[in-house]
Amino acid sequence: MFRVLIIDDERLARNELKKLLEGISGIEVIGEATNANEGIEKIESLAPDLVFLDIQMPNKTGFEMLESIDKAPKVIFTTAYDEFALKAFEFNALDYLMKPIDPKRLGEALYKLQQTDEKEINPLVSHSRGLLTANDQVFVKDGERCWFVKLADVRLFESVGNYAKVFFGNNKPLILKSLNALEERLDEKTFFRANRKQIINLRMIEKVEPYFNGGLLLDLIGGEKIEVSRRQAVKFKEMMSL
Repeated sequence: MFRVLIIDDERLARNELKKLLEGISGIEVIGEATNANEGIEKIESLAPDLVFLDIQMPNKTGFEMLESIDKAPKVIFTTAYDEFALKAFEFNALDYLMKPIDPKRLGEALYKLQQTDEKEINPLVSHSRGLLTANDQVFVKDGERCWFVKLADVRLFESVGNYAKVFFGNNKPLILKSLNALEERLDEKTFFRANRKQIINLRMIEKVEPYFNGGLLLDLIGGEKIEVSRRQAVKFKEMMSL
């Protein structure tokens, strides 16, 4: 059973979508929100498995809403954008439905989501603001490109002033979060503060070598070479039982 939240500033659009969803088995609409701020509150309090999210809303867009929450739920965008404007999002495999919503297209989008590993659905959003684990996903937007990124796929966070560069696949977008803020939220069983500028995914290490002044040099799967400071090297060796 997918527990669904609808976020849209248009009452008629919410009602129309709700009617369509009522006829689909395995779907339960647990709430509605009329704007992004209300949507954030409902996501945190209701912990839906799936959110239908309008992109164009007053004060804050659907994308801006996703950028302001730590854990991103499963999302299907609902939008009046034309298809040309959405090419960048489609390229990054985000699900979206054009308004007015076609019942057949809605069924296809839900079928696609139901093919995902159900074990991953519930951990994506939780009632608490606990640690972000490897199974959680985050929403990353860089210009016109968007991603839903599973933290297990992120090999490195690198400080760039008040921003952090996120390394996954061949992508390195920036997010407006400091490395210190990220460190507080990331599970230390998976993510390790190698030095002042970088946090690494321990599961992405290919090679460990001794380095200058008692430090360590790590090779990551993506080819990056990361220096572990002398102080952090002691902690690293204890964690990895080296």
